[in-house]
Amino acid sequence: MKLPSETNHSDGPNLTPVIDVVFLLLIFFLVATRFDQEERELDVELPEVVQAQPIAMTQGLVINVTQDGTVKVVGNVYSHQQLAVLIREARRNNPHQTALIRGDGNGALKHTAGVMGVCNQEGMDYRIAALQSN
Repeated sequence: MKLPSETNHSDGPNLTPVIDVVFLLLIFFLVATRFDQEERELDVELPEVVQAQPIAMTQGLVINVTQDGTVKVVGNVYSHQQLAVLIREARRNNPHQTALIRGDGNGALKHTAGVMGVCNQEGMDYRIAALQSN
């Protein structure tokens, strides 16, 4: 008696190993997350820091000087006296704070030099960038 030939033709690749790997990864991450949670719940008294230096330098204070001499920081207009107070506060919070003075290329240099003078007066280091307006 002749037996029918067994042909098992599937339309796509065998996904069983992929599904097994996905389930193993899911179980691994569930277990790892549980350990992480247990570590956070340990009773540990952290030491207090008396004086600390920033690990990474914070982003510099960006001071924009428009063509007509208006001084803007984060969209707010400041006079030279207000700018000095702002710089003083920034230096108090972070002694390593620097400033980027962005002066309009079509404006008079005296406006940018005035802001440089305020930075020098308050002891803040600065860099200068001249921007060409359209």
